[in-house]
Amino acid sequence: MNIDRFKHEHRDILGQIATLRQLAHSGGEHNATAIAQGIVAMSSTIKLHLAVEDRLLYPALRQGADAELARLGEQFQREMGAIAAAYMDFARRWNTPERVRTDAEGFRADANTVLRHVYERMQRENRDFYPRIEAEEALAH
Repeated sequence: MNIDRFKHEHRDILGQIATLRQLAHSGGEHNATAIAQGIVAMSSTIKLHLAVEDRLLYPALRQGADAELARLGEQFQREMGAIAAAYMDFARRWNTPERVRTDAEGFRADANTVLRHVYERMQRENRDFYPRIEAEEALAH
């Protein structure tokens, strides 16, 4: 399992989060169209990323020789459920310029909470999970 794809997707999502933060800080009302478009684009990236993890990564870990890594994969997958659900609710609330423009402060507060959780989770995967998978792959080869 080549983990580079997942790391690349994380970089894309983290970049999209940074762009949304920048747009929100420079004026949610004025950047409402770009914010809504960014949320729609990021939602597509996140949905694809989660689907590939669920279809490829986690099953491969369950079928692998390392029981501890399989357990860790199950834990990460389980934890991601609540984070993904919160993100999808966030995306549905803020996917149009009108909603962002009407309540820019509400958007900013919601984004600070939800996007921070997504960001922190991806950082944890990058720091604690993906290197563990790479180490296992290195041992297998």
